[in-house]
Amino acid sequence: MSAWCLLKLLRTSADVRSDVLVMPPLDGATKHYSPKIQKLVSDIASLTLLEVSDLNELLKKTLNIQDVAMMPTGGTAATAAPGPQAAEEEVPVKKEKTHFTVKLTEVNAAEKVKLIKEVKNCIQGLNLVQAKKLVESLPQEIRANVSKDEAEKLKAALQAAGGTVALE
Repeated sequence: MSAWCLLKLLRTSADVRSDVLVMPPLDGATKHYSPKIQKLVSDIASLTLLEVSDLNELLKKTLNIQDVAMMPTGGTAATAAPGPQAAEEEVPVKKEKTHFTVKLTEVNAAEKVKLIKEVKNCIQGLNLVQAKKLVESLPQEIRANVSKDEAEKLKAALQAAGGTVALE
């Protein structure tokens, strides 16, 4: 009689476990997202490229994510590693009271490709497609609230690549 009870228990427990298992959604099935996630996606989708770059930088800083060093692929000598740039930007913000906005206003058509690569190097987290869109929709801010020295370096690099730059 105890073997009969054990067999019955095993049979029912297997049935119960199979009821608890949830089938994964099929490939064609639509997934429903929470309103919070939907709002975040719509807010991020409405950001400009510069705002996306700032968001990327702030998320890295907040979540303590380190940048991955990448091999240069024909970049210019004016490009520095992300770590020292961040340190240079923080120190002048505390000491200096005058800040500038670096704005790209025009592009020399013959040097457009060179300028796109330089813009990509100037803005962290920007890929070539985003840099191309930014250069094609001038005037655009490249960086805001930077020290005079940093603004001059950016201006020189962008002008050397064929762009017309205004400091505001």
